[in-house]
Amino acid sequence: MDFKKVVLLFGALMVAAVTAIMAKNMFTGAGASQASAAPAVPVGPKVLVARKNLPAGTIIDATMLGFQPWPKELLEGAYYTQDAPDADPGKLLGTVVRHPITAGQPVTRGALVGPKDRGFLAAALGPGMRAVTVPVSAESGVAGFVFPGDRVDLVLTQEVKGEGPSLRVSETIVRNVRVLATDQRIDSKNEEGKIEVKTFENITLEATPRIAEKIAVAQSVGDLSLSLRSIADNTSELERAVASGEVKVPEGTNPADERRLLTAYANRPMDSNPTFTTGGHVSRFQRTSVPPQRLPQSNGGGEVRVAAVASPSAPSAPAAAVVTGPIVRISRGNSVTIVPVGAR
Repeated sequence: MDFKKVVLLFGALMVAAVTAIMAKNMFTGAGASQASAAPAVPVGPKVLVARKNLPAGTIIDATMLGFQPWPKELLEGAYYTQDAPDADPGKLLGTVVRHPITAGQPVTRGALVGPKDRGFLAAALGPGMRAVTVPVSAESGVAGFVFPGDRVDLVLTQEVKGEGPSLRVSETIVRNVRVLATDQRIDSKNEEGKIEVKTFENITLEATPRIAEKIAVAQSVGDLSLSLRSIADNTSELERAVASGEVKVPEGTNPADERRLLTAYANRPMDSNPTFTTGGHVSRFQRTSVPPQRLPQSNGGGEVRVAAVASPSAPSAPAAAVVTGPIVRISRGNSVTIVPVGAR
């Protein structure tokens, strides 16, 4: 091989190697200088933030708030810092979100309203809903294990009197009712910081106007007691409603709107398909039907005697004293005659 060609090839290789080394050092130096130029953000104290999206009207529970480090230069005076005396999340349980809070956003002192604050119920109530208060005892109030934000069923217990033994019956009249407040108590911890279960005498519920009327009448009919619902019950009832066609999602609805529609249905109180249990379902020595009622009956001469009128499902009574089936009341002056329909 020609000597000159060998020298030129060797020189070209040397130039290429030097160029590659210089290029590597240049890019490495630029990256190092750029990395070192990035200023470090000073981290400030931990602040209270929302762990998930909190719409307006949400009742705060233990899973919704938590502390997170926050840049010192972005710290605001309205934030709940971890070292503040009023920043204990336990003391904020039962408060209501006044304005929507995005997940990860700091919670400000004006964003929450407590039961003792003005406007609490207005912030807690959903559109078109009403607040109704029900007196309860330790036995009827689940021994104090009901807190704001929980959902309960209302059970009406009454005694129907008539001829013979009375009928004892309990009936679930309303389901999936949200608890707004319990005697205006929001702190579930004692002075030592331990969880303390407190009994209460009154409980405030969120209901539709019609259900609020039913609850008001039920309080005069018998005794009301609470039945605490599981969180999974809403999902199962929603699946049942979708399968039965009770809930219909319009075609072309995007997933976000569909989720919002289904969530709104799952959170509404319901008064349909009530269930009941009579004394006869518990003990064979109790009744399972409505006892006969006694109605006045005139003999046509101004003298009024009492005849028992039984329900078709009630146990039979003596034929001379009981008139079964529908009746017609005929008034002639001061005399009133009760005639069974179909009788001659």
